Amino acid sequence: MPPLPPLKALQAFEAAARLKSFKAAASELHVTPAAVSQQIRGLEEMIGTALFHRLPREIALTEAGARAAPVLAEGFRRIADGATLMRASPDDRTLTVSVSPSLCSRWLVPRLHRFKAACPGIALRLDATDVNATFAGDGVDCAIRYGRGHYSGLESVLLRRDTYVPVCSPRFLDENGPFRAPGDLARRSLIHLLWSTEPEATPSWSEWLRAAGVSEASVPPGPTFSADSMALQAALDGQGVALASRLLAEDDLRHGRLVTPFPEVAPTIPRFALYLVFPAHRRDDLRVTAFLDWLREELEGAATA
Repeated sequence: MPPLPPLKALQAFEAAARLKSFKAAASELHVTPAAVSQQIRGLEEMIGTALFHRLPREIALTEAGARAAPVLAEGFRRIADGATLMRASPDDRTLTVSVSPSLCSRWLVPRLHRFKAACPGIALRLDATDVNATFAGDGVDCAIRYGRGHYSGLESVLLRRDTYVPVCSPRFLDENGPFRAPGDLARRSLIHLLWSTEPEATPSWSEWLRAAGVSEASVPPGPTFSADSMALQAALDGQGVALASRLLAEDDLRHGRLVTPFPEVAPTIPRFALYLVFPAHRRDDLRVTAFLDWLREELEGAATA
């Protein structure tokens, strides 16, 4: 491996490339413009290629300089992050996660004891909201989002795809069943869902019945909720049959608190997937990567249970 150029020279180049000025770089680094120019000239001589075009009133990166500038900028950000971690107080070990209230209460909170055991050095702070984090001054480090995975300017990692299925309480099934065919649901009490954030993407009973081949069914009215957790609670209370996220309902289904009235023939409605979303500069944040690894293990275990 060839010897690395002096750190001060690399720092001078990165600042000048970012600020497009030797003078501005000198001000940021608290040195003279001549010192910045000298550091960069020495760097160019060491590597054997020019990094800047010196124009009469400005500087411009050469092809080699343009290739190197973003890599060095990321490197200095990483160094700054490392220095921050060395000075970290207990509060700095906190990972703030934005997550929808339904996913937070029905899936994440019951598993927090396992995260604490797996990652005792990280304290989770959960921001339960349906409003997407901006990651710009809101203190959020990463977010669990339910959607299509395309978030401009952000990294997104697929966690699990989801489906929606009919569920009800065993008591409701005993009192209103048996359900011999999907069309039977059109004559029962149905619990409806209408997301406030993405109403056009909300899974509906009309959609499910069409998928089940019941094209002419009139969907009976029933209570409508804006959050999955409320619709699931209504189903648990025996108020009807809900279309539920299999992910959010899996604990209740596993323990028999909810049942699927058509385990053999019911279609599922494919929906969005679950993603962990974060800014690019958090890609190598040890807190984020530890949380991501834990989420993957939990979701993989749930899928095979």
